[in-house]
Amino acid sequence: MAVVTKYVVVRNGVELDRVFTVKKEAEAYDKMLDAAEELAQLIRGGGLELDIAPAAVDAIAVHLAQNGPEVLKILKGVRPVAAFDESQDSTAADAAPPDEAQTPARQPKARSKKT
Repeated sequence: MAVVTKYVVVRNGVELDRVFTVKKEAEAYDKMLDAAEELAQLIRGGGLELDIAPAAVDAIAVHLAQNGPEVLKILKGVRPVAAFDESQDSTAADAAPPDEAQTPARQPKARSKKT
């Protein structure tokens, strides 16, 4: 007779259908579901007027959470629009070329001869 340890993820008091034999896999699945739940809340609370079923929002959120590394690659370097709008005013002055009279002239580097 063999003894097999199985891990089941329980959410809101309900055991999910998936059964894991490795604890790390069960924990990773649970974290993915946590991320999907947060994504679904973000989508629903984003002020968008979506005409899709709540189950579709949940499916999209799970898909995004399951593909987290790819989503992160896509979003790498993206700043929130509000942060972009605020920084645009301050960087407009910074982006203008400086007055040449204020910029010190660049002198060529002296080269030394090796003997």
